[in-house]
Amino acid sequence: MILLPAIDIRDGRVVRLRQGRFDDETVYAHDPLEAARSFAEAGAHHLHVVDLDGARDGQPANLHHLERIKSALPVSVQFGGGLRSPAAVGAALAAGADRVVLGTAAFRDRPFLEQALGAWGTRVVVAVDVRGGEVSVAGWTEATGTAPEAVLGELQRLGASLFVYTNADRDGMLEGPDPEEVRRVAAAIRGSFLYSGGVGSLDDLRALKELRLEELAGVISGKALYEGRFGVREARDALAVAV
Repeated sequence: MILLPAIDIRDGRVVRLRQGRFDDETVYAHDPLEAARSFAEAGAHHLHVVDLDGARDGQPANLHHLERIKSALPVSVQFGGGLRSPAAVGAALAAGADRVVLGTAAFRDRPFLEQALGAWGTRVVVAVDVRGGEVSVAGWTEATGTAPEAVLGELQRLGASLFVYTNADRDGMLEGPDPEEVRRVAAAIRGSFLYSGGVGSLDDLRALKELRLEELAGVISGKALYEGRFGVREARDALAVAV
């Protein structure tokens, strides 16, 4: 399993939202490149970069920060937020994204999702964000009324095989993931997924590793890293431990 430190960008700064709420944010850095550099120097090989402005407004607003990160650092970056058209996806890939994360458009515009999967294949990751047991979209601001298992089934029928699953209720709370929820997600997926939401300690990472789920390819962590609950190398070691 891999570790992906999260860099969420809003108004040019690196922030973390509490439970995905835009009115409850903490600023952790004033330059996304410096945050990325600190993670890379600590041993991170992969980054999860989210354009929060794009996620809320419907078109990417921080591609220049993606370009800066990719030009300066030898890291793999998956980038999401506001990618709701082929042109936006193409711009993110041109800016250096190794993978693109589609959220809202994957649910609202199925022809676009099929087009993206056909054109870019495994460079496309679909985000499934859950609040109150339902999938939410538009930067976690709108509920769809649909359970994640049903959405995952439909997305896979359309050809998606790589996912980011986020429990928005747990995000930023540092209280740990729900192992049973992670098992349910894994059971609904034939491909692979990254988990995000609530990781607050090395024990949380070890618990995810000990689930021994082949579908669980990695973990995204943000607040716990920024607040020094653990470091990048410690986290990578915890996820790599054979049990």
